[in-house]
Amino acid sequence: MSDLIVAPHEYGVLRLFQLDMRPEAAKFLREPGAADQVLGVEGLDPVQIDVFPVSDLEELGLYGYLNEGCGVPKDQLDRAALESVEGWVMVVRSAAFQGRAATLQPDPKVHLIGLYTEEATSWTGGAIKTESAKPFSAPQTPPQDDKPGRIGSAMLAVVVLVVIGGILWLIL
Repeated sequence: MSDLIVAPHEYGVLRLFQLDMRPEAAKFLREPGAADQVLGVEGLDPVQIDVFPVSDLEELGLYGYLNEGCGVPKDQLDRAALESVEGWVMVVRSAAFQGRAATLQPDPKVHLIGLYTEEATSWTGGAIKTESAKPFSAPQTPPQDDKPGRIGSAMLAVVVLVVIGGILWLIL
């Protein structure tokens, strides 16, 4: 397999790999640093890597996992191809690279099934027209009187002086 390039600051990309290995070896890839070894890179965030048998997805399947669970648009997914995948898979999110560029050199037992992009969230919206959203619409509160804080400080000073005086009186 040829090298796979990860751009610096890549965001929202999922790489789906099929694992051609025994279940014990695939389970081991859940350990910190293990995925780094089979992908030929260092410093991956293991929280951003999922390793599981496709059978765990039951009726949802890889198609549903990617579409409903990961937000990959349907037009990027080939249902028939994804339904034919069996055994163990590994999903590596862009966040696993922590903003760094990388060149993946996967182990021969790790096969890239596909590269998918998560659906971007639209943060646009119309203007908010409620009264509470208008500038300076919050109720105005009068400034707080600072005297209670001064009284508390004065009382503390008196108590400290009395305690120190009592200790000195006992010593002398």
